[in-house]
Order: sequence, then structure tokens, then C-alpha cells
Amino acid sequence: MKINKNFLDLEASYLFSTVNKKTREFIAAHPEADVIKLSIGDVTKPLCPAVIEAMHKAVDEMADEKTFRGYPPEQGYDFIREKILEWDYTKRGINLQLDEIFLSDGAKSDCGNIGDIFATDNTVAICDPVYPVYIDTNIMNGRKDKIIILPCSAETNFLPAIPGAGDSVPDIIYLCFPNNPTGTVASKEYLKKWVDYANAHHSLILFDSVYEAFITDGKYPKSIYEIEGAKSCAIELRSFSKTAGFTGLRCGYTVVPHDLVFDGTELNTLWFRRQSTKFNGVSYVTQRAAEAVYSEEGQKEIQENLSFYRENARIIFEGVTAAGFKAFGGQYSPYVWLQIPQGFTSWTFFDELLEKCNVVGTPGSGFGKMGEGYLRLTGFGSRERTIEAVERIKKAFGKK
Repeated sequence: MKINKNFLDLEASYLFSTVNKKTREFIAAHPEADVIKLSIGDVTKPLCPAVIEAMHKAVDEMADEKTFRGYPPEQGYDFIREKILEWDYTKRGINLQLDEIFLSDGAKSDCGNIGDIFATDNTVAICDPVYPVYIDTNIMNGRKDKIIILPCSAETNFLPAIPGAGDSVPDIIYLCFPNNPTGTVASKEYLKKWVDYANAHHSLILFDSVYEAFITDGKYPKSIYEIEGAKSCAIELRSFSKTAGFTGLRCGYTVVPHDLVFDGTELNTLWFRRQSTKFNGVSYVTQRAAEAVYSEEGQKEIQENLSFYRENARIIFEGVTAAGFKAFGGQYSPYVWLQIPQGFTSWTFFDELLEKCNVVGTPGSGFGKMGEGYLRLTGFGSRERTIEAVERIKKAFGKK
């Protein structure tokens, strides 16, 4: 028996596992410390009442032989996919079909699993800094030597440059806006250039829009399909985790348009085959919970939670700026991307922040080489703890 040696090309530990381990070790060594975690992007507000009510009702249905549900349909029940189609697309002037929507247990899973339907010798363009799952799962699939890094820096507002003449043409392009970790948003004009590039070179865009709910003013697109031509070159990945607080419940969806045809084959057909073979679907109770998000009460309630997190991000951004740090994000994103002081690496500043302030962030270098020199803070904490963390940072690092 031989192992998949591609795993040996990965970092020994996943970024957030390392952050958790170092945090636990610090707490064990300093039991008196009052540690505030602004690192992992996990929500803290409970599920909204409309969602809880729907789940209770669904649980009761599962207790009755007449209404019990077993295995769900491979792509999800029509009742939730019809709501997704109506609210997330049709109401925004986007024309999709119901069978182009695939319900899943979250965008993280689909980000990794989608690689199953692509040949291992495809070249893959991935931004740096970036959500680590994109890189790690491609390495797992044997594409380590096929990865093309798109460097993103403050000078370019953390937007990757579109490859020019003479540059390698990627087969697959990962884009995430609003961006994790930098908080950058992309305009329609900018995304149109990527869509035109992908169509011209017959490349595929994997568009991660899990933070679209943080865009509220209409200035930036929430979906890649707002861009003309995107249905023939882009798959979109969505999640209820940040939109409706489903991090512990697990539900998301992926859109695979029929117009995506490569090697004479629809990707929709391949993804259906992959999911029906390797995935047993999202539980009935969870799908009813997701459906409730689209009710009038659900929409009002999730917006209250989202507004809370947006305000936390604003507090962090303004607080660290007042302390003298240069920061990015925080407006269309729950994350603040903090430029660390000279003389530190991302990990040594992680340690400094933990030691001096008992505050946990996420080292930027964990998101790629271009993340060195930065640290990510999240607005998903409680209001009281967020304010306390900011005050500690201002006290420890602010101008005397």
C-alpha cells in the first residue's frame, strides 16, 4: 500500500490549526491571561429566530412517519434551490436554471472537491495572499507544479494583474471577492476583464463569493454572473456560513451553468456525477433552515447580525488606524488586513500581539508569501470583546 505523496508537499499543519495550537499553548502557559480571539472567521451570533423555528418544525416532521425524509435529492430539495434562484439571482436580473444550482455542506468543501472534475495537468492561477484551501487542495490533487501565483500587493489594491502577452495562460483561475484575507472588492469593470480573458483563452474561473452579503451599497457586484459572458466561463461558490451564521450547521451551494463546456463535455454533468457518487446531500432539517433565511423575517434577522459584524469590522479598522497601523478591508468585509510594524515577521508579530495584548490574530504569511508583513483580524467576535481588543492594541502600540 502506498500513500498519496502529494500530501507530503503540504505544510505540516493547516494554517488555522497552527493558530489554534499556538493559542492553546499560550493559554496553558498563562492561565491568568484573558485571551481574545480575533483570528478564525467563525461567527458568534446565534442562528436567527426564523431559522430556529424552521428547524424545530423540520425536526418534528422527521419524528412522524408521514413526513419523515430520508436521503435528499442529489442537488438539494427544490424548495430551497427555488429560493436561492429567486432571491440570489432572478431578483438581481441574473437568468439561471434550477438544475444549475447544487446544494452542499459549505463552500470550503466545494472549493476542494471541485478539483475532482479537472485533469491533474491543468494549470491553476491562484492569488497570493489567498485562502489556503485553494493552494492546499490543488497540491493534494497533484497540481503543485501547475500552480501559477498571481501576486497581490497594496500597490495594486490587492487585485491580481490579468496575465499579459507572453505570460502563461492558466486553465483554471481562482478569484475571491470580497477577498479573504485582504477585504478587497472588485468592480464590474475589473471582473469583466477577467471574464473576457477567460472566454478568450477557454479558461475556467472559480469565483468564491461567500462574503457577498457584506456588499450593501450596490457599488460592487455580488455575483460573477452580473458580468456579461460569465456563464460560459465561471463557476460560483456560495455559503450560508457568513451570510446567515451557518458555520456550525453547514450549508452552501455551487452554481455550474450548462454553458460551461470543456473538452466537449458540460461541467454541470461532471459535477452532478461527482456529487451523486461522493456526497449524500444536506440534511432535510438544514435545508429547511436555509429556506427560512429567504423569508421576510429571516432576511430582516440575518441583516441585523450582518450589520453587527460590519460594525465590529469598522471598530477594528478605525481603532488600529488610530493606533498608527496602516490597514485595509473592514468595509465590505468582516476582515481587517493589518500591516505590521517593521522589525517583525507575521508570526513574530502574532506572538507580540498575544504576549502584549492577549489578542489572537492570523499571521498574513499563512495566506502566502505576499501576506508576509500583515496580520488578519476578524469582526466576528462579540461587541464587548472586540472593543476591549482594540483598546488593548491602542494602549500597547499607539503613539505615546
